[in-house]
Amino acid sequence: MERLPVDDKSTNKSVNLLVISVKSQVINKSHMTGVQQRATYIHDKPPKDKIGVMESAFVLTVMTLTVLGPSGWILSHVDEYKTRRP
Repeated sequence: MERLPVDDKSTNKSVNLLVISVKSQVINKSHMTGVQQRATYIHDKPPKDKIGVMESAFVLTVMTLTVLGPSGWILSHVDEYKTRRP
């Protein structure tokens, strides 16, 4: 197999740009501790509306049925799907 000629200048430039971008990201975040980095999206305002227990239970029930309902239907009818001919 023949090797293609490699332009060392363009390779070095791309590597240098990569190193510079990585170093700048590290420098920008180096003054923050680990907890501060993860908690930058948390706001200090209280919620506008208080969510009640009934609302939480309703949403949890709907989400559970949405995810598990179709798969439960399919699993309960597997025998019918096996015997059905096209």
